[in-house]
Amino acid sequence: MIGPFEVSALGLGGIPMSVEGRKDRETSMATIHAALDLGLTLIDTANAYHLDADGIGHNEILIAEALAAYGGSTSDVVIATKGGSIHSDDGNWGVDGSPAALHAAARDSAKRLRVETIDLYQHHRPDPSVSYEDTMGALVELVEQGVIRFAGISNADPVQIRTAHRILGDKLISVQNQFSPKFRSSLPELALCEELGLAFIPWSPLGGLDDAPRLGDDHPEFQAVADAHGVSPQRVALAWELALSDRMIPIPGASRPETISDSAGAISLRLTDDEISRLSTH
Repeated sequence: MIGPFEVSALGLGGIPMSVEGRKDRETSMATIHAALDLGLTLIDTANAYHLDADGIGHNEILIAEALAAYGGSTSDVVIATKGGSIHSDDGNWGVDGSPAALHAAARDSAKRLRVETIDLYQHHRPDPSVSYEDTMGALVELVEQGVIRFAGISNADPVQIRTAHRILGDKLISVQNQFSPKFRSSLPELALCEELGLAFIPWSPLGGLDDAPRLGDDHPEFQAVADAHGVSPQRVALAWELALSDRMIPIPGASRPETISDSAGAISLRLTDDEISRLSTH
């Protein structure tokens, strides 16, 4: 559950379909349709997932087009988007957490996603030049104005999570932080999400665009468990994350149907208690 939304145990991360190294549009559309065919009902995106040449919002537009072209029902699909980050072709990321910027960004995202109200709108990254309370206040206003239904926060520490929870109350339903076999320092945030009843949505759950293909080499214990089950180490990593907490909803990025199909297999992969323990300590 993400707030009132019942979604698949695993979601699709849209970023690889819109940034450096992306595939062609046809392959990206097929990837989104493959995720839907597999029963995945959470798709994560952001207005900053684009190349500068596209203009902002490439990934949001792509997802909206893929949903419109899909042959089946998409009524149960939750699209979670983000605002507050700025991405440029040189790889640099900036931030703008000002209330005015968030108001404009959320409205623009709704238009690109072809919705009147965004189900889940997440503040992408804290802006050190803007009070976090002011940024959260903007999310409250967006809920009150009907632009978004619920809010989430990303790249937040425990103090910021508690601040957001105090200001947003039950309108705060998720935290999206980095977590993977490579990056485990968000365990305190995961524990806090369990305490507060928030969904924890780990970004880069396989270690990131560059490191995901090397996961088995970089983490031999995951490769060993994968060999024992006859599956990929990436699938094992996602199954391990799912086993850590009922609040955990990984969103592996994908740019090919084969990749998201392999990731989706983690939902039915059952690891033993011993395997989970070994993976958690390596």
